[in-house]
Amino acid sequence: MTSQTRAIGAIERSVIACRRCPELVAYREQVAREKRRAYREHTYWGKPVPAFGDPLARVVLVGLAPGAHGSNRTGRMFTGDASGEWLYRALHRAGYASQAVQVDANDGMELRDCLITAAVRCAPPGNKPSPAERDACLPYLEAEFAALHGMRVIVTLGKIADDTVHRIVKAADGYRGPRAPFKHGAETQITLPGSPAATILASYHPSRQNTNTGVLTETMLDAIFARARVLAGAPTVR
Repeated sequence: MTSQTRAIGAIERSVIACRRCPELVAYREQVAREKRRAYREHTYWGKPVPAFGDPLARVVLVGLAPGAHGSNRTGRMFTGDASGEWLYRALHRAGYASQAVQVDANDGMELRDCLITAAVRCAPPGNKPSPAERDACLPYLEAEFAALHGMRVIVTLGKIADDTVHRIVKAADGYRGPRAPFKHGAETQITLPGSPAATILASYHPSRQNTNTGVLTETMLDAIFARARVLAGAPTVR
């Protein structure tokens, strides 16, 4: 086990044990008790959701927060809901995920050279974490970035994730050029302490609202991961 793997493992154990936000603790646990009818027989995770993927990843995805009946149920980032279906299909097409279908944490999914994390680790009511809740979770993302010494690309899934990542970069005085305004495919060059030069690559979030309305298409999402491969220094998968 590498020191990087051990460091990421320690961070994720801290994430799982976190109870910093009383309202989020109460909400995630209430959802886990009451459940959705379709998942009545499921045992919900009901805790903060740790990052998932390759601790040696060069490509890091940052989402918003766990879905109440998605990751809060399965215990794995972007698993168990429509957003995850879109994301893992795209990651599989790009060669980052071992399979296209995601079900739960025991389905055999593996990520290669890719790690998925989030701005907030507990499912928030209405999928809208408060500024205070985002503040409380920020140190976990900062710690992950500090531990991921090979990180070359940060894919931000949605504006809240993008703003959160840029907040960390600004605090570290890590810009190597101007910050790109948030839009799909926007790129910003950065360097964080302990890591090589990297690129923030913005993407629209694969939420049902975006995918059902055509704001985000599979072609658009595929283009993000093809670009991530180039920026990370890996050849495009054919």
